[in-house]
Amino acid sequence: MKTEFQRFDMKAPPVRTKWYLRPLTYLLSVPDVIKHKTIIRKSGVEGLKPPYLLLCNHNAFMDFKVATKAIYPHRANYVVAIDGFIGREKLLRSVGCICKRKFTQDLTLIRHLTQVVKNGDVIVLYPEARYSLCGTTAVLPASLGKLCRMLGVPVVTLICHGHHVNSPFWNLHDRGVAPTEAEMTLLFTPEQLKTTPPDEVNEAIVKAFQYDDFAWQKARGIRTPYKKRAEGLHKVLYQCPRCGKEYRMASEGTEIFCRECGSRWTMTELGELRANEGETEFSHIPDWYEWERENVRCEVENGTYSSGELAVHVDTLPNAKRYIRLGEGTMVHDMNGFRVTGTDADGDPFEMVKTVPSLYSCHIEYEYLGKYGDCVDLNTLEDTWYVYPHGEDFAVTKMALATEELYFAHRRAIGRPCPPGLA
Repeated sequence: MKTEFQRFDMKAPPVRTKWYLRPLTYLLSVPDVIKHKTIIRKSGVEGLKPPYLLLCNHNAFMDFKVATKAIYPHRANYVVAIDGFIGREKLLRSVGCICKRKFTQDLTLIRHLTQVVKNGDVIVLYPEARYSLCGTTAVLPASLGKLCRMLGVPVVTLICHGHHVNSPFWNLHDRGVAPTEAEMTLLFTPEQLKTTPPDEVNEAIVKAFQYDDFAWQKARGIRTPYKKRAEGLHKVLYQCPRCGKEYRMASEGTEIFCRECGSRWTMTELGELRANEGETEFSHIPDWYEWERENVRCEVENGTYSSGELAVHVDTLPNAKRYIRLGEGTMVHDMNGFRVTGTDADGDPFEMVKTVPSLYSCHIEYEYLGKYGDCVDLNTLEDTWYVYPHGEDFAVTKMALATEELYFAHRRAIGRPCPPGLA
């Protein structure tokens, strides 16, 4: 592509939220917090003042609103992926957002976070780096412990419950779940960090981040009578547990079903699955998802995992203005990682290779923005590619699972296995 586009200025220092914008961000957040009757329980943070690091779980946009309510009136800087800046870079910088390209090792970000500490503000970080696919904990980076010790400020967790069952990643319709809940907890003081090894800090963070939104919903008897509550669930549950066939699942209304063998399951108002005929293989949605993971792990261990060669088109996001069509090409995800190749409108070749050791997880989207389809989001420090496979014989969910399992297998092979929940 002969045209060279201006790149997002990742080095621009974090902006302290303008004084007049702080009440505005609060007022924009409070209506939804009130609507969902959110209960925020605090432990050990009474009287806590910035600077401190706030680690939040990530299930929906509602997470940001609850975080804003929980820390008010203190000033904060939020780490946000670059696609969140599209068309509103100036506004987001003004309210304190710091740009990050997902799943990249960015030393510039570390400098920005250090500056936030020097400014005496709150760092709001979502270490899962993407919305949870089924309301359970996503993989956390193993660098968290070192980051906490380096920053040397109190570490606080904010774990929200109910945001996934209210507006799941695979169907964003607001179901009006109430009350939702959140726990804001002091995990480490600066003094405790000095004497706690990074691995033990990681262990404590992973323990604090254990959550399961569907189990939470069932335990509290919260019903979601939304008539299309199962629509989109097949994006996560892409493999039939009856016939084993992949990429033939579909969903409509309150049902998810297999187009290969005809088996059907109904999603109840309590978020459980019930087989329309015969025994229910997985009543708990995360159990089905973890069964798929186990199957992917077997393929990785056998050395047979491969997406095959998929025809794709690629959109690039060099800055926060808009997506730009890079061109058509192919993508292969296999035992070597991701390889995307193609040619742009000028006939020039393009390529992105993400090896297994370079990527512990990846970001995916379902029906992106309601019109672009499913995609895999691959990043360098200077660019973001949204890669859209064509056809039906793929599942971006499987690619996300395989990315993690390939990385874990690589770590085991070199004698450096990851503790549970970390990568």
